Amino acid sequence: MTSEKKMNQYLVTFLLLATFNSMSQAQVLPSTTKSFALRLAPHQDAKKVIVAFAMEHHIQAGCILSAVGSMEQINLRYANQERGTLRKGHFEVVSLTGTFSDSSSHLHIAVSDSTGATIGGHLLEGNLVYTTLELVLADLTDVTFEREKDSTYGYLELIIKPRKKPKK
Repeated sequence: MTSEKKMNQYLVTFLLLATFNSMSQAQVLPSTTKSFALRLAPHQDAKKVIVAFAMEHHIQAGCILSAVGSMEQINLRYANQERGTLRKGHFEVVSLTGTFSDSSSHLHIAVSDSTGATIGGHLLEGNLVYTTLELVLADLTDVTFEREKDSTYGYLELIIKPRKKPKK
């Protein structure tokens, strides 16, 4: 290998590591968690319950650890669409994931129908439980989630910050 090729390899490796390190330093913060188990009953709105729970428990940085259940109505906003799509029927919750706080949320859900066909998108209000929705939520107790407008596309994106400790 020529010294020029070797130098280019080192440069690429350095740039990748520098990029990774600057990203990880800006957005990676460790945190302890406090977990909660919830069971939603028929006809409850999944997003409204999660948002209300975050507000009631003053959760500044939360995430969904696990979710299983069924829905009788889904209201999803698909990728790059402005409005949601409402569908009624019986759907199995295949996945529900995302982050939330007492002031915002970014949640995605995937559901399958009676044929196993699966669709997913942003969880909007109007996703109603059919028989049950079993959730395990986590409160990341050492950080806060905030949303700031990202200049790349103009969306409100997640900013992770250390949580300020109360003064004694």
